[in-house]
Amino acid sequence: MKTVLCYGDSLTWGYSAEGPSRHALADRWPSVLQAELGDGAHVVAEGLNGRTTAFDDHVAGADRNGARLLPTILTSHAPLDLVIFMLGSNDMKPWVHGNALAAKQGMQRLIDIVRGNDYPLDCPAPQILVVAPPAVSATDNAEFREMFAGGDTVSKRLAPFYAALADENGCAFFDAGTVAATTPLDGVHLDAENTRNLGRALAPVARQLLGL
Repeated sequence: MKTVLCYGDSLTWGYSAEGPSRHALADRWPSVLQAELGDGAHVVAEGLNGRTTAFDDHVAGADRNGARLLPTILTSHAPLDLVIFMLGSNDMKPWVHGNALAAKQGMQRLIDIVRGNDYPLDCPAPQILVVAPPAVSATDNAEFREMFAGGDTVSKRLAPFYAALADENGCAFFDAGTVAATTPLDGVHLDAENTRNLGRALAPVARQLLGL
């Protein structure tokens, strides 16, 4: 059986702007991916609200720095066949850095960690699929509008940056914005339909990478 690690933020955790609440387990994109891949794969959902690629967020209670936590998570779930990264939205927060190029560099750091990690039992490094999150959109939610000020413009640069990065590093790439859009309720998260769409769209990509 192949093992897939989905490493992301609230879009992977399943945050729903309605409520707000958490999407039902079956609606979260890693769960949909699991259903699509079937018994040939085990999908591990590792989503944390507010997680960045490789930057500290000192206003958060838990450690949101994706680069700092990644080695432990890679090691605890080894052996892994595929790691799917979908991060970068929280990098758009002005107090994190609000810069798409910095997010690209943060994603590069994650790729380097995957390939240089000290895996147990001499397990080989997994393949990597870099997913650009859907762009931040305009919203009437005053708190989220300020939290991601300017993100609706800057986040549109993530997909081309990530596509180039994946090509340079020999990773697979997928633009989630081609199949999903953020909800106007907060401009950042996905409704149930869009997160299901993402899980279904990633399935053929993952299946090809895993040889299923």
